[in-house]
Amino acid sequence: MGSGSRLAGLSPAQLRRWLLLFFLALLIPSGILIQQSYSQLKWEAFHLYRVQAEELSSRINERLMRLVGTEEQRGFTDYAFLVVAGEARAGFVQRSALSRYPVEAPLPGVIGYFQVDDAGRFSTPLLPAPPDQAARYGISAAELAQRQSLHNRLQQILSENRLVQAAVAPAPAIDEHGTADDSSLRPSTGSLSSAPDALRAGRAGQPQAAFDALNQVQRKVQPANKAGISQPRSRVEDLQLDRRFEEQLAAPEAPKVAVSKARTARKERSALPAPTSIEAEVDGDPAAARPGQSGLRIHTFESELDPFEFSLLDSGHLVLFRKVWRDGRRFIQGLLIEQQPFLQAAIGDLFRETNLSGMSELTVAYRGELFSTFSGQLAAAYQSRAQAVTGSLLYRTRLAAPLSEMVLIYSIRQLPAGPGGRLILWVALILLLVLCGGFYLLYRLGLRQIALARQQQDFVSAISHELKTPLTSIRMYGEMLREGWASEEKKRAYYDYIYDESERLSRLINNVLQLARMTRNGLVLELKPVSVAQLMESIRTKISAPVARAGFQLELHSDGVVGDNMLKLDSDSFSQIMINLVDNALKFSARAEVQRIEIGAALERHNQVVFTVRDFGPGVPRDQMKKIFRLFYRSENELTRETVGTGIGLALVSQLAAAMGGRVDVLNQQPGAAFRVIFPVPAGAQCGE
Repeated sequence: MGSGSRLAGLSPAQLRRWLLLFFLALLIPSGILIQQSYSQLKWEAFHLYRVQAEELSSRINERLMRLVGTEEQRGFTDYAFLVVAGEARAGFVQRSALSRYPVEAPLPGVIGYFQVDDAGRFSTPLLPAPPDQAARYGISAAELAQRQSLHNRLQQILSENRLVQAAVAPAPAIDEHGTADDSSLRPSTGSLSSAPDALRAGRAGQPQAAFDALNQVQRKVQPANKAGISQPRSRVEDLQLDRRFEEQLAAPEAPKVAVSKARTARKERSALPAPTSIEAEVDGDPAAARPGQSGLRIHTFESELDPFEFSLLDSGHLVLFRKVWRDGRRFIQGLLIEQQPFLQAAIGDLFRETNLSGMSELTVAYRGELFSTFSGQLAAAYQSRAQAVTGSLLYRTRLAAPLSEMVLIYSIRQLPAGPGGRLILWVALILLLVLCGGFYLLYRLGLRQIALARQQQDFVSAISHELKTPLTSIRMYGEMLREGWASEEKKRAYYDYIYDESERLSRLINNVLQLARMTRNGLVLELKPVSVAQLMESIRTKISAPVARAGFQLELHSDGVVGDNMLKLDSDSFSQIMINLVDNALKFSARAEVQRIEIGAALERHNQVVFTVRDFGPGVPRDQMKKIFRLFYRSENELTRETVGTGIGLALVSQLAAAMGGRVDVLNQQPGAAFRVIFPVPAGAQCGE
């Protein structure tokens, strides 16, 4: 009773507080453990993706170095329209590989090749010298116009970036027959007065000085937005990337520089036909020419070629160029590249082929300025704001020379923790559900235990009341009879009262003993076949007198031949069920206008016999129809209730009926309530079988 008293004194709010404290005591350590495990898996996933980023960067660098190496293997003479094929003594010339149109190059995004001599003269391998001899090399007038247009475009881009003098001569005009006007194909000399100051200074003594300065100063490149308005780029220092994972690996370091082979100047022996002696005729292959009758003079020389250099121009184009020395003269040879096609094909495509594209972004920076960003869902896009690059820093590295000013920066948009992380998340979710479910179940169980403890206290109070009242009356009447204070007329009434109260005590004690046996699982029922008629007769015998003494009228009836049906029941338990139901009806309909109890038996569908005990009292509230069969439940407060009882009668009815394979329910009538006890008729025991 000590623990029961403590439970009964505990309110639902106090129970919630204690359970919440217990819930938090479990949840907080579990959450910390799961968070630490998940963080460890995230770090391991970060390390794994970092290794993938290193491998991808190595692949990108190797590919670019291979493409640049292909360009570096080109000879000095490849930048001319005609080159000497084979032995110089044979005097056999053909068109250069760089003279093809459209331009074909291993590097993606190449616009075209160019050469600038020590006098600042610009040329490309696209045009023969002079251009009016193009037809002799199989070049149509329409193609020649396209070649001239590309030649002018290359020169225009370089002139806009103050690297060469702007062209003066217009593009060749094409007549209605597709013939080019030869006058428009004359090489342009340009005007010194129209050149920029730096270019005029170069013409005066150093015409190639602008190329020397490309990689010596920081170029202020401002990419244009969709509206054509220039916007300043953000710098790498402005990136607000989370570095917590990187800090776990090592202290912050400078970007790694990809290792490349030593790049040194090389010498080669070359041969070119003298421009004034080229009088070749096309014979068979229009791309090849042979010396004419006047002879072809071949000039043999030695040239020294520096490694390529790479730079970003003010216009946003990329330039790859080298310095070549020949006979004491310096030439600039190189190629112009469109920025986005180059980055897309050389970097973006490789990036999107990997798993990294699904969870990270790759940003290309040049000399500390954001250049372009790639992701798995979006194509390459210029970044004008550092806020456009978000997440955690995964890895960054420099490319090898000549692209060493370009830095690859990998930033994590979302870092998957892999299968282990998903497992931890599922475990965390299951644990949370278990804790929440356990909290809810413990709360419900606690509420039930509190209610049970209070009901037990009420039961003790009720049982004390139920025992004390009849015992006091029996003792009082017994003393009166013993002392001879009662007249002969009253003795009979006193004897009847003592008998009724003793019967009441017997039922109460039987109910308590039955409850004790059922609580200990010690209830043993002896199920025997018995007819419905016999059951109805036993009910009449046992309850007629109590009903009559209570001032009620008893009516028993059965439908048709239901009395012949056999049921397998324990007769004593069945009698206790019916006595409890009748006693309950007498108590709750004591003030009813109709003082009558009806007991009936009927055969319903599915071969079920239904015993009904009906009163004409107030009925049962709908919200209590299931609760009244709970142990110790009473619809009235113990301090204010007007009816007697312990709260175990209907609970025993329900449990005894279930023990014999039946069930009990209640239906409200107009007026009163009807309690029904339903038993199935065993197979082979139906009437007539």
